This record gives sequence, C-alpha cells and structure tokens, in this order.
Amino acid sequence: MTKPMLPKTAEKKPAEAPPADAVPDVPAETKEPEPEAPPPQEPAQEASAEAPAPPAEDATPAPSEDGASTGEAAPPGEEGAPSAEAPPEESAPPPEPEPEPKPVGTPTSEPIGLCVDDISDTTISLKWRTPERIGSAELEGYGVEYCKEGSDEWVPAFTGLTERTSVIIRDLPTGEKMQFRVRAYNMAGPSPPATLQQAVTIREIMQRPKIWLPRNLRQTLIKKVGETINLVIPFQGKPRPQVTWTKNDEPLDPKQVSIRNSDTDTILFIRRSERKDSGKYEVQVQIENVEDRANVTIQIVDLPGPPQNLKVVDVWGFNVALEWKPPKDTGNCEITGYTIQKADKKTMEWYNVYELYRRTNCVVSDLIMGNEYVFRVYATNMVGLSPEPCLSKDSAYIQKTGIVYKPPSYKDHDFSEAPKFTHPLISRSVIAGYNATLSCSVRGIPKPKITWYKNKMDITNEAKYRMFSNQGVLTLEIRKPCPFDGGVYMCKAVNDSGEDIVECKLEVRPQVTKEDIKK
Repeated sequence: MTKPMLPKTAEKKPAEAPPADAVPDVPAETKEPEPEAPPPQEPAQEASAEAPAPPAEDATPAPSEDGASTGEAAPPGEEGAPSAEAPPEESAPPPEPEPEPKPVGTPTSEPIGLCVDDISDTTISLKWRTPERIGSAELEGYGVEYCKEGSDEWVPAFTGLTERTSVIIRDLPTGEKMQFRVRAYNMAGPSPPATLQQAVTIREIMQRPKIWLPRNLRQTLIKKVGETINLVIPFQGKPRPQVTWTKNDEPLDPKQVSIRNSDTDTILFIRRSERKDSGKYEVQVQIENVEDRANVTIQIVDLPGPPQNLKVVDVWGFNVALEWKPPKDTGNCEITGYTIQKADKKTMEWYNVYELYRRTNCVVSDLIMGNEYVFRVYATNMVGLSPEPCLSKDSAYIQKTGIVYKPPSYKDHDFSEAPKFTHPLISRSVIAGYNATLSCSVRGIPKPKITWYKNKMDITNEAKYRMFSNQGVLTLEIRKPCPFDGGVYMCKAVNDSGEDIVECKLEVRPQVTKEDIKK
C-alpha cells in the first residue's frame, strides 16, 4: 500500500522545493541536477522503481516541518530528482491553443500607373489602372485623397467610392502644390495607397492652338438641297481657345447656321441646307496672340433647269435633226447629259431616243412614214433629271410623196426541159387471148404529149388499146391480142422543147390446144 503513495510524495516535492529560504544554502547543488534532467529516461525509471522505503519515511515529515527541514531533504534529492521529473513526461500533453478566426479577406494591392491626365487653374484629372492583385473579396471601388505639399492632412476628393479608373477633382486652390493618392477598397479594407511621384502645381499649362481638320473636309463637301450639315472639327489648345467662324469673310447668319463649341471641338450645324449655304467657311481658334485657321468648302447642289430653245433643224427621209441650248440653271453642278424623247402626235406617248447624251444636237432616225412627231429634252446632273423638259416649238412630218417603191427585177429561171424517156419499152412475147401491157416512163417540162404507134400507125383511137399515164409512167394495154396484133410498138413524147421516142417488138403466140398436143 505504501508503494503507490510514492509518486504522490514525489509530485509534492518539486512543488515545495521552489521556496527561496530553503535554496540559499545549497545553490550549487540545486543547479547541478537541472542539466542532468534531459538525459535518457532510463535512470528516471530505475530511480522510481528502486526507490527504497526509508526515503518515503523521510519524505512524510517534510510537509509538517518548516523550510529548514525541506532544505535538509535536498541532498538525498539528488537521486530522487530524476524520479520527480519523470512523471510529467509520462503525463498527457497539454491541450493545443484554439486557432484564431481567419480574416474575411485580404486587401487588394495598390492601384498602378497613377498619373495626371489633364490640369487647369482649378481642376486636375487623374487616371490609373486596376491593382494587379484584387484579393479574395470583390473590389468595391476607389477612394481619392489629396493634401498640400508638406502637410499630412489628407482630404477626400469626394464622398464615397468611385468604380471608374479616372476622376476629375475640381475647386482646387490655384498655384498650390498638391499631392494626390488613390486607394482600392474591398471588404477587408483599403489597399496601400498609390501616390504621385511628386507634388503637382495647380495651374493651366499653355498649349498652342491647333485645328485637326478631318480628311473628308479637306476637299469640297457636296450636299443636296434639304440635307442636314453637321461638321465636327476637333482642335487643341490651353487655356480654352476662342473659336470664330466666318463664311466668305463675313459673319455667319445665326438664324441659318448654329455653332456649338466645347473644350476640344467646334460644331457647325445646318438643319436644312439651301443653295445659298454654299461657300467657303473658315474657322479660327485663338489664344492671346497665337491662332490657327482652317477652311471648309461646302457645295449645295440641286436639280437643273430645263434646256433652252429646242428646235427642229432639218427633216429628210425617216430622220429629223434637233438642236438646243444648255439650261440657264445647272443646279450648282456640272450637267452630265441630256435625255431626248419623241412622241407621235396621234398617241402622244413618249419614248426615249437617247439617255445621258452629252452634245446639244442630235439626229433622230427610224421614224415612220406618214406620222407627225414632236420632241422634248431633259437636262441631267448628279442630282437627277430636270423637273420640266424643253418642248420643240414645231413638229416634224415624215412625207409619203417622193418615195416610189421599185421592186427588184429578177430574171425568170427557165425550167423547160425536152421530153426524155427514163425507162424504155421492153420487147416481149405473149400468148394470144390474154391481155398484154407495155410500159415505159418519161419526163419533160412542160408535160409532153404522148402518142402510141403500131408499125408506125397511130393507134390512139383504136378501141382495142387502152393508154394510161400516171406521174410520168406510161402504160399501153392490149386487150386479148391475136397473132395479128404482133409487131413494132412505138411511144412518142412531144413538147415545146423537143421530142423523144421509144419502141419495142411484141410477139403474140397462138394458144396450144390439146388436139395439137396429140398430133
């Protein structure tokens, strides 16, 4: 039962050892055990295991005695000190400290590229770029502050924050040297400030006046009547230059022309242009004795007037010659051509003869004989045709008399041809009592007259014979010939161009009877 009590007394010993009155006699002895405590834990475990009972008896009166008795117990403590320090190493480790709460976010880095964009007597324009590192929280805006040089009192340039990366600060003291800085803000707070490298003196910087004339205004500006004119001409100059406009070296009419000026440009505006607005406009910008000038030429164009004095100069055959003069009003631009039209007086329907014709005279051709024509001419420019034409005072009549139609004479072709037999008669032998035919063919122009002969005797009117003619094919039919009908047959064809004959022999054999065969 006494053995488990040893650790408790060992734990109490180091707790009572610290009093000051017990230590002064043996300072060297008390300091020596401290460097011996870190050595390996084996001696400590052995000391605790081999600790005898008598030290326990000595240790029990220690709590009842004063500090001297405690000091007397210190020497034997050389062996027991390791045993007293060993239990804390075996005890449970102390609890870890609670982690600190993480911040909501981190501020952004400072804005970059802070510089002066413009400056005047009482204002300054600053610009910058967004920070390189925004942080975990969203960027809320920028705050701008300024102070006089040599002062640490920074004054906000405006209330709240701005999301833009440029700002104009107004109502600054003229001639003062001022310093400016910009901070970026998010939920974590402001960023480090971005400050100008040096203080800025609030005063106007003189800039020579200069007009930047746009390229399209360096040549004549052409507009149609009624169109809007809006000229924007940028310029530079500080302080703000004085702008003056003139037209043909005379002041502008404020009722017709509006002028609007700003710090960087001037605008000339005409709502509805008219012909009288054409001319040379001059703009002048001036700062004290320094000035710059630029000229703009405006040309307002309109439809041309009608040509003058259209007349018919000559009429011959189916042609009419016309002549006229250019219009008095060209529409303030070049005449690009003329359109000539014609109309028959009976119908008065107009048809184009020429379009964009450049000359002031022309010839109208291919007119119809017996008709009477009138003519008109329009002038054309870049805007369009003249509203009204110029009509011819007199008409042109295409005469019928004096023109006789002579048909061309052609030599008639002679198609006549003398008769010619293309297929002759063929000699043949027939049996008496059976009809026989003789055939031939003939051609000739005009159609030849055909005559049949037997032994040079005309048989045309003989009842025993029949004659046929079909498309030049001639046929002679002999009805039931007898031996007497044999002989020389001839066909003769005759027309105005000549004649032709063809002949053949016909043999008629008698019929052979049965009796003749028996004999």
